[in-house]
Amino acid sequence: MTVSTETNVNKFLNSIELAAIDRPLSKVGRVLDVTISDDKVCAKIELGIPARSALDSIRAQITAELSAHAGVASAEVELATRITAHSVQSNLKPIPGIKNIIAIASGKGGVGKSTVAANIALALAAEGASVGVLDADIYGPSQPQMLGLSGERPTSEDGKTMAPLIGHGLQVMSIGFLVDPDQPMIWRGPMVTSALNQLINQTQWQDLDYLIVDMPPGTGDVQLTLSQQVPVSGAVIVTTPQNIATLDARKGLAMFQKVKIPVLGVIENMSTHICSSCGHEEAIFGAGGAEQMVTDFDIPLLGQLPLDARIREQTDGGTPTVISDPDSEAAIVYRNMAIRVAAAQAAQRTDYSSKFGTIVVEGSK
Repeated sequence: MTVSTETNVNKFLNSIELAAIDRPLSKVGRVLDVTISDDKVCAKIELGIPARSALDSIRAQITAELSAHAGVASAEVELATRITAHSVQSNLKPIPGIKNIIAIASGKGGVGKSTVAANIALALAAEGASVGVLDADIYGPSQPQMLGLSGERPTSEDGKTMAPLIGHGLQVMSIGFLVDPDQPMIWRGPMVTSALNQLINQTQWQDLDYLIVDMPPGTGDVQLTLSQQVPVSGAVIVTTPQNIATLDARKGLAMFQKVKIPVLGVIENMSTHICSSCGHEEAIFGAGGAEQMVTDFDIPLLGQLPLDARIREQTDGGTPTVISDPDSEAAIVYRNMAIRVAAAQAAQRTDYSSKFGTIVVEGSK
């Protein structure tokens, strides 16, 4: 059937389910322009996600489906990318220089959350986004080591704010840059929350599309501070398959939902163990935990990662998998997950507060 109007073409384009990200075009982008001639249809489309590695496949899919549906000799699709800010908690305003803050969280320690956070951040950057990492684990900061910045110190030109350090192209801030690595943080809750607020608000973040926040495990002071005082646009839950981990992960997920922060999905880490000698794959931590979570809470499963010694070695060495072995199976999984995280964020409500000035109502004397 030949599509004869631009309106029909626009409607059809928005309905296309993009195979690379498992979402319809209408959820992650918009059609900017459509032109139709006797034997050709051209479309300009703007995607709201960084997807450098998937652009060719997305363009090919849209072109093929559009050509078949329109019944024309050829179709031409032009893709552009523009990442926008998304809504945060209703009582908060976005932080200048940051479009989206995404918390990477877990209910339990030891599930590889920090490794996932570092690789997701690097994958988003590899896909074309401007990305920062905030290490919010005040008691046990690990991002300085993971991003090859151990021993570095931030600088301050005005004595009030700090410039983030740059690690593998990411803007990074952590309490680990400000204290000795062997110094224990023997702080009570108010000091921890004060430190977190300073790290976020006194860092000179520069035009970030995403600030990835590596959260400490649990649902304590830092998590509550983040949910009540920091404008978070989405959260990702990291778990391992076994019940002990998912029990706590479910609590963390429920906490974000209670404070009205969208949960973008779940990442299952250490899904299977891959033997470094023979390559045998085995589900040593059980199976099905993440699948049950996403079913119960009706959220996406963003991806599953193996327990692989190389991932640990690369991250411990300060060069995470995405940059040290970009063509590996694990790196490809990280990049696919990063695109799905960005797509889930893009599907949330857009924030327009920056387009409006402050309204002041003055009463008469």
